[in-house]
Amino acid sequence: MKKWLLVLGMVTCMFGLTACGRQEDKADVLTTQEAQQFAESYVTVISEIVAQQSEENYIAYLEQSGMDSSAFKSAFESWKSALGDMGNYVEIIGVAENSMEKEVVDGASYAVEGTVTVKIKGEARDANVEIVYEDGMPLSITTNVEYTFGEIMEKAALNTLLGMGTVFIVLILISAIISCFGVIPKIQDKLTKKSKTEDAKSAAVNNTAKQVVEAEELSDDLELIAVISAAIAASEGASSADGFVVRSIRRAGSKWQRA
Repeated sequence: MKKWLLVLGMVTCMFGLTACGRQEDKADVLTTQEAQQFAESYVTVISEIVAQQSEENYIAYLEQSGMDSSAFKSAFESWKSALGDMGNYVEIIGVAENSMEKEVVDGASYAVEGTVTVKIKGEARDANVEIVYEDGMPLSITTNVEYTFGEIMEKAALNTLLGMGTVFIVLILISAIISCFGVIPKIQDKLTKKSKTEDAKSAAVNNTAKQVVEAEELSDDLELIAVISAAIAASEGASSADGFVVRSIRRAGSKWQRA
């Protein structure tokens, strides 16, 4: 708890100092020395807050105080993502001024805007924390892990292999799709022929069934004609054209009538 109060007090002092200047027209700038000192303080604050997992509380404190918290939100995320390769934070190695635009007022060098790099030591690798200032306030804070030349080349080779592998896979898929264009018409032809064969078989079955029905109907008609012809011939007592003789049937009388 004491550490947390100490951190909050430090941050409040830093923002208070950056908000106050030595002259009215230089109220939003820092001296070069102050920019470097604040850069070290920012690194210490970020490491302490992330170690205590108090990022949300700190952001809420800044917002309640009316301060811009966007720079520290990105700073916390960048620091946490770097911890995986850097390892736990150990100490600050040094501070380097990169590209600060300066103005000299009353013999003092003021840093209007620019970048200050703080080199830190981690358990696994070193890292550089870049603080970009604008009008005396931190605009962005980024943590970049330092990799050896071999590690950089290894990552580059891995990225190249992944990129080439992706390209080859896409080309293989495109080739497979193009090759299917010649197979699809053949499959369609086979399906069309099969459909035509089934239609022909169905038509043949229907035709045969129709012929059978017609033959049955014709047979029925001939039988009917024969019956009608026989009836007519019987009524006229004539012989049929087919050679059969139709005789009238007479009822035989009883014995007493024949006697």
